[in-house]
Amino acid sequence: MAKTFQGRIFVVRDNIDTDQIIPAQYLNLVPTIHDEYEKLGSHAMCGLPDSAYTTRFVAAGKMKTDYPIIVAGRNFGCGSSREHAPIALGAAGVKAIIAESYARIFFRNCVATGELYPIDAQERLCDTLKTGQVGTVYLQENTLEVEGKTFSLKPLGDVMPVIESGGIFNFARQNGLINTASNAA
Repeated sequence: MAKTFQGRIFVVRDNIDTDQIIPAQYLNLVPTIHDEYEKLGSHAMCGLPDSAYTTRFVAAGKMKTDYPIIVAGRNFGCGSSREHAPIALGAAGVKAIIAESYARIFFRNCVATGELYPIDAQERLCDTLKTGQVGTVYLQENTLEVEGKTFSLKPLGDVMPVIESGGIFNFARQNGLINTASNAA
């Protein structure tokens, strides 16, 4: 994955749960089947209440979002432990979530699937930034730049190579931690 990426920002508040990220009726989609993976992405964040979020995360009739960066408040990804949540976001084209804090299982699922970077903010950015602003994430520098202003982010540390490998199983294979046909001989 790229160490730097840019795109429009989608801002959400506190306690965005996995039912809002990908509602239960879409959990029958199998992420390992390409067409169903794409469909998961088209439904990402569709559980957000229209009254609080007037901008759709994925536009009607589209498969991908125009917002590769999500900025969130506290406890992003709370609720059930479904790994479909980070997978749906990754399928929609999300590169990173920058949140004040995460539900533990959601953070672990982001790392395990390698779909996107779950980055901790150093301050409450959901009160400062607006949906539609363009941001640039610099992973090596641990910063987010928006309209000439730079915000510090917490380093990802040891989880970064796992995410960059495409998840925990790919990381284990690449580092000889899982025997495969090619490294078993």
